[in-house]
Amino acid sequence: GIEGSFSEEAGLLYAQRESIDPVFKFAVDMEGVLASVENGESEIGIFPVVNSRGGLVQTAYEAMGRHQFSLISELWLEVFQCLMVLPGTKKEDITQIVTHPQAISQCERYIRTHLPDVKLVEWEDTAKAAKDLHDGIIDARSAVIAPARSAHIFDLELLEKGIQDNHPNLTTFIIVGPAK
Repeated sequence: GIEGSFSEEAGLLYAQRESIDPVFKFAVDMEGVLASVENGESEIGIFPVVNSRGGLVQTAYEAMGRHQFSLISELWLEVFQCLMVLPGTKKEDITQIVTHPQAISQCERYIRTHLPDVKLVEWEDTAKAAKDLHDGIIDARSAVIAPARSAHIFDLELLEKGIQDNHPNLTTFIIVGPAK
């Protein structure tokens, strides 16, 4: 994920736990993380592999099958999904929700109950959806589901926090290094 993503949050927690002073190199997807570790651009990488509601992160397993790496550790993160829009956008103005497929699966009941008529658009990363909404790449009548930090970073308005269906909503991240 990019700045503001759950992967960044997990990376910060891991660095704190291990007393590491991190320098982040962001990769939008697991393919990018694993390629960066495999070719020596990054010493370690972190990405999600499973969520308590959304299940396996399929793209992570597909990427893991294409790269050489060593498993270093794992980290569980409680994920709080948030609904955000461009400032001034009202809930009734929303025509679509743009986010990662995992966020959609983690918020299915919320979406069905509160925004049943909106179109769902899958995006490569929750925080990237927030950035792309801010940058005008995504239609202004859209909402995104992303971490609260994304709203702060990309000047979006938080309409609701903690919209995930499960409480707690746990995601397992793995920390990887170069193949041994």
